[in-house]
Amino acid sequence: MEIKCNKIIILFFVVLFVCQTVYSIKCWDCRSDNDPKCADPFDNSSLAITDCTQEPELSHLPGAKATMCRKIRQKIHGEWRYFRSCAYMGEPGIELDERFCLMRTGTYNLFMEYCTCASKDGCNSAMHQTVNKFVIMSSTLLIITVAYLISKEN
Repeated sequence: MEIKCNKIIILFFVVLFVCQTVYSIKCWDCRSDNDPKCADPFDNSSLAITDCTQEPELSHLPGAKATMCRKIRQKIHGEWRYFRSCAYMGEPGIELDERFCLMRTGTYNLFMEYCTCASKDGCNSAMHQTVNKFVIMSSTLLIITVAYLISKEN
Protein backbone atom coordinates (compact mmCIF):
# COMPACT_ATOMS: atom_id res chain seq x y z
CA MET A 1 0.00 0.00 0.00
CA GLU A 2 2.85 2.38 0.87
CA ILE A 3 4.58 1.81 -2.49
CA LYS A 4 1.33 2.55 -4.34
CA CYS A 5 0.84 5.73 -2.29
CA ASN A 6 4.41 6.87 -3.04
CA LYS A 7 3.88 6.33 -6.76
CA ILE A 8 0.69 8.41 -6.60
CA ILE A 9 2.59 11.20 -4.83
CA ILE A 10 5.37 11.05 -7.44
CA LEU A 11 2.78 11.16 -10.23
CA PHE A 12 1.09 14.14 -8.56
CA PHE A 13 4.36 16.10 -8.46
CA VAL A 14 5.22 15.19 -12.04
CA VAL A 15 1.79 16.38 -13.23
CA LEU A 16 2.13 19.53 -11.11
CA PHE A 17 5.54 20.28 -12.65
CA VAL A 18 4.38 19.56 -16.20
CA CYS A 19 1.41 21.88 -15.70
CA GLN A 20 3.89 24.68 -15.00
CA THR A 21 4.88 24.52 -18.67
CA VAL A 22 3.54 27.48 -20.60
CA TYR A 23 0.85 26.39 -23.04
CA SER A 24 -0.22 29.95 -23.70
CA ILE A 25 1.51 33.21 -23.04
CA LYS A 26 0.56 36.87 -22.97
CA CYS A 27 2.89 39.44 -24.49
CA TRP A 28 3.12 43.17 -24.85
CA ASP A 29 2.20 44.29 -28.36
CA CYS A 30 3.32 47.74 -29.46
CA ARG A 31 5.58 49.75 -31.78
CA SER A 32 7.61 52.75 -30.68
CA ASP A 33 6.90 54.56 -33.94
CA ASN A 34 3.18 54.55 -32.95
CA ASP A 35 3.61 54.81 -29.17
CA PRO A 36 6.78 56.25 -27.61
CA LYS A 37 6.03 54.34 -24.37
CA CYS A 38 6.97 51.14 -26.24
CA ALA A 39 10.65 52.18 -26.34
CA ASP A 40 13.17 51.58 -23.54
CA PRO A 41 12.59 52.32 -20.74
CA PHE A 42 9.31 50.49 -21.35
CA ASP A 43 6.11 51.99 -19.90
CA ASN A 44 3.12 49.64 -20.11
CA SER A 45 0.75 51.93 -18.20
CA SER A 46 -1.38 52.61 -21.29
CA LEU A 47 -1.04 49.23 -23.01
CA ALA A 48 -3.13 46.07 -22.81
CA ILE A 49 -1.34 42.74 -22.80
CA THR A 50 -2.12 40.40 -25.73
CA ASP A 51 -3.10 36.74 -25.34
CA CYS A 52 -0.98 34.99 -27.99
CA THR A 53 -3.48 32.13 -28.34
CA GLN A 54 -5.85 34.69 -29.90
CA GLU A 55 -3.35 35.76 -32.55
CA PRO A 56 -4.37 34.82 -36.12
CA GLU A 57 -2.54 32.18 -38.13
CA LEU A 58 -0.04 33.70 -40.52
CA SER A 59 -0.45 32.86 -44.20
CA HIS A 60 3.29 32.37 -44.70
CA LEU A 61 3.54 30.08 -41.60
CA PRO A 62 0.58 27.68 -41.89
CA GLY A 63 -0.05 25.74 -38.68
CA ALA A 64 2.40 27.81 -36.61
CA LYS A 65 1.14 29.10 -33.26
CA ALA A 66 2.44 32.08 -31.30
CA THR A 67 4.09 30.47 -28.26
CA MET A 68 6.62 33.10 -27.19
CA CYS A 69 7.08 36.82 -26.81
CA ARG A 70 9.54 38.88 -28.78
CA LYS A 71 11.18 42.25 -28.63
CA ILE A 72 12.92 43.76 -31.64
CA ARG A 73 15.20 46.74 -31.30
CA GLN A 74 16.34 48.47 -34.50
CA LYS A 75 18.61 51.38 -35.20
CA ILE A 76 18.18 52.79 -38.69
CA HIS A 77 20.17 55.89 -39.63
CA GLY A 78 20.61 56.77 -35.95
CA GLU A 79 16.94 56.37 -34.98
CA TRP A 80 15.94 53.62 -32.50
CA ARG A 81 12.68 51.70 -33.03
CA TYR A 82 11.17 49.07 -30.73
CA PHE A 83 8.65 46.36 -31.57
CA ARG A 84 7.07 44.05 -28.99
CA SER A 85 4.68 41.23 -29.93
CA CYS A 86 3.91 37.52 -29.87
CA ALA A 87 6.47 35.31 -31.63
CA TYR A 88 5.69 32.35 -33.88
CA MET A 89 9.26 31.21 -34.45
CA GLY A 90 12.56 31.40 -32.64
CA GLU A 91 14.07 29.97 -29.52
CA PRO A 92 13.84 31.60 -26.09
CA GLY A 93 17.51 32.03 -25.32
CA ILE A 94 20.07 29.40 -24.54
CA GLU A 95 18.89 26.83 -21.97
CA LEU A 96 17.56 28.84 -18.99
CA ASP A 97 19.18 32.14 -19.99
CA GLU A 98 16.67 34.24 -21.93
CA ARG A 99 19.06 37.18 -22.15
CA PHE A 100 20.43 35.74 -25.40
CA CYS A 101 19.41 37.79 -28.42
CA LEU A 102 20.26 37.61 -32.10
CA MET A 103 22.09 40.72 -33.27
CA ARG A 104 22.68 41.84 -36.83
CA THR A 105 24.46 44.86 -38.24
CA GLY A 106 24.56 46.12 -41.77
CA THR A 107 25.75 48.94 -43.94
CA TYR A 108 24.30 52.44 -43.77
CA ASN A 109 24.21 52.50 -39.95
CA LEU A 110 21.75 49.58 -39.52
CA PHE A 111 21.52 47.50 -36.34
CA MET A 112 18.91 44.95 -35.23
CA GLU A 113 18.49 42.94 -32.03
CA TYR A 114 15.84 40.18 -31.90
CA CYS A 115 15.00 38.63 -28.51
CA THR A 116 12.43 35.91 -27.75
CA CYS A 117 11.25 34.68 -24.37
CA ALA A 118 8.67 32.35 -22.88
CA SER A 119 9.41 32.39 -19.14
CA LYS A 120 6.35 34.39 -18.07
CA ASP A 121 3.56 36.62 -19.30
CA GLY A 122 4.89 40.00 -20.41
CA CYS A 123 8.50 38.80 -20.54
CA ASN A 124 9.14 41.07 -23.56
CA SER A 125 8.97 44.18 -21.37
CA ALA A 126 12.59 44.40 -20.24
CA MET A 127 15.93 44.70 -21.96
CA HIS A 128 17.19 41.47 -20.39
CA GLN A 129 14.99 38.66 -19.23
CA THR A 130 15.41 36.79 -15.95
CA VAL A 131 14.79 33.15 -15.19
CA ASN A 132 11.49 32.46 -13.43
CA LYS A 133 12.53 31.69 -9.83
CA PHE A 134 9.27 29.84 -9.12
CA VAL A 135 10.01 27.30 -11.85
CA ILE A 136 13.51 26.70 -10.49
CA MET A 137 12.25 26.30 -6.91
CA SER A 138 9.38 23.97 -7.89
CA SER A 139 11.64 21.79 -10.04
CA THR A 140 14.19 21.58 -7.21
CA LEU A 141 11.44 20.59 -4.77
CA LEU A 142 10.20 17.97 -7.24
CA ILE A 143 13.67 16.44 -7.61
CA ILE A 144 14.22 16.33 -3.84
CA THR A 145 10.79 14.77 -3.23
CA VAL A 146 11.19 12.14 -5.93
CA ALA A 147 14.71 11.26 -4.70
CA TYR A 148 13.43 10.95 -1.13
CA LEU A 149 10.49 8.74 -2.10
CA ILE A 150 12.65 6.49 -4.28
CA SER A 151 15.27 6.10 -1.54
CA LYS A 152 12.52 5.32 0.97
CA GLU A 153 11.20 2.48 -1.25
CA ASN A 154 14.63 0.82 -1.43
